[in-house]
Amino acid sequence: MNFVFFSPHFPAYGADFCDRLKKAGATVLGIGDVPYEALEPRLKNALSEYYRVADMEEYEPVYRAIGHFIHKWGRIDRFESLNEHWLELEANIRTDFNIYGTKLDFVKNLKRKSRMRAFFRKSGVETIPQRKCSDRAGALTFIRRVGFPVVVKPDSGSGASNTYKIENRKELDTYLKEREPDVTFVMERFVDGLVVTYDGLVNRDGKVIFAASHRYDQSVMDVVNRDHHMSYVCRPTVEPAIEEAGRKILKAFDVRERFFHIELFQTSDDRIIALEVNMRPPGAWMTDAINYTYDIDIYAEWANMVVKDADGGPYDGKYFTAYASRKRHIRYSHDHEAVLAAHGDKIVRHQPIEDVFSKAMGNYAYQMRSTDPKALRAAVDFIHAEEA
Repeated sequence: MNFVFFSPHFPAYGADFCDRLKKAGATVLGIGDVPYEALEPRLKNALSEYYRVADMEEYEPVYRAIGHFIHKWGRIDRFESLNEHWLELEANIRTDFNIYGTKLDFVKNLKRKSRMRAFFRKSGVETIPQRKCSDRAGALTFIRRVGFPVVVKPDSGSGASNTYKIENRKELDTYLKEREPDVTFVMERFVDGLVVTYDGLVNRDGKVIFAASHRYDQSVMDVVNRDHHMSYVCRPTVEPAIEEAGRKILKAFDVRERFFHIELFQTSDDRIIALEVNMRPPGAWMTDAINYTYDIDIYAEWANMVVKDADGGPYDGKYFTAYASRKRHIRYSHDHEAVLAAHGDKIVRHQPIEDVFSKAMGNYAYQMRSTDPKALRAAVDFIHAEEA
């Protein structure tokens, strides 16, 4: 298999995926915008060739890079970045070179929140009332139907950036005045619940071969807008209702040979409501949380699925794994040394977060695992305790 990995250097876990692809037997070819000398040694070792482009947003240089690879290495079997940002470029390349995977005619269903709803309805999973808007009149029409509060977010994009809760007309007018012009947004009824995820691997026959679930302790929208810390837990089992909803959504989208990350709301009365679909690995160290929880190498499981069509497993969850971040501007009761002294027996990873991800993920983070969820809860509370 000739596998072209687009942007293998960023995010950092691209090196893990490339390394496992090589170990699975693929010829891994990279395209990026940094000098070859800047790549970490492990990534250099995984790549059979690296093609540098000046601007990854420009299509023509990427097109020429694929042409070069074909001339030198033969047919390209896969073209992936495992990054939401490049979905459209990936689909364009796959369409132009007839490479396996999502093509241009379908990719907007994965990029635009307004298009996801049709597939959610097809799946039978409860959905949030929503309207695509471009002006105040459209927004007020929707609000008259569902009432305040509502949530507004860009129609295209992932994560919680530029996502806001609006509780009255004054806040609506402020949002409309300050938002980027000519950006179409979607407006949704506010749901009082926390985000849970359905994450895993689906093979080329559409079979889910691995699944895990994370639960956030806070609203990610509030974390970003309040510039606060956050935490989540990867659990050793997937709740049946989450499993059922996730599988129905995957079937509706007819997902194949993908890493998937599905976000759902879980309300206080245990309703599961579809929120968003991302055909990529989850962020915020969740791939590593999966590894710590299940004692597996999810990067290798993905690579073996792609290269060898392997099922892997069985997979048995053994631990709860928690993530707890900190923000520089918050004064915490316990310093780093105190955290290590109190909970070092549970901490499996701790390090600074790249600035580009810090708004949601924090400036520094700890990852911990234990068979005792109460012990993890105490550790998260200890890390997040603030000075009076």
